[in-house]
Amino acid sequence: MIYRLRVILDTVEDIFRDIEIQSSSTLEDFHNVITQSFGFEGQEMASFYVSNDAWEQGQEIALFDMSEKPGEKRVMSDTILGDTLWEKQTKLIYVYDFLYMWTFMVELAEIVEPEPGMQYPNLMFAQGEIPLEALEPELKDANSDDEDDFDDDYGFDDYESLDFDENWN
Repeated sequence: MIYRLRVILDTVEDIFRDIEIQSSSTLEDFHNVITQSFGFEGQEMASFYVSNDAWEQGQEIALFDMSEKPGEKRVMSDTILGDTLWEKQTKLIYVYDFLYMWTFMVELAEIVEPEPGMQYPNLMFAQGEIPLEALEPELKDANSDDEDDFDDDYGFDDYESLDFDENWN
């Protein structure tokens, strides 16, 4: 069977890829397709997370098992796409590069028969270009006013102008 999936980058602009891939492919294969279709080099850590309809993050399926006990964590190379997604479980969250936290919502749109002569995986459609930086979550205290927020405008090179003894202890 062929899975038609939409992979949406969590950003302000509409950036997504529609991908066809065999349901018998591993999540590692799918990870490689996602990184290539969005133009990443594919050298960073990544994980899939099983998700529900509210896009809540569930069980992790990591690129590598880095747990204290080997075999404790599910890994992409041992996980078949068709065992993770099906008609009633249609959503995954994919996080690429844990330093920048590129976050994608993956949704199974359709399950179809393979077309004779078609090579899979197949990038069906691409919308938008990846921005230079990942979307940063808004971290703001709900009780604070914007005008009361502290902004010192100091950089690392400005410490000499401050009035303190750097050898204070």
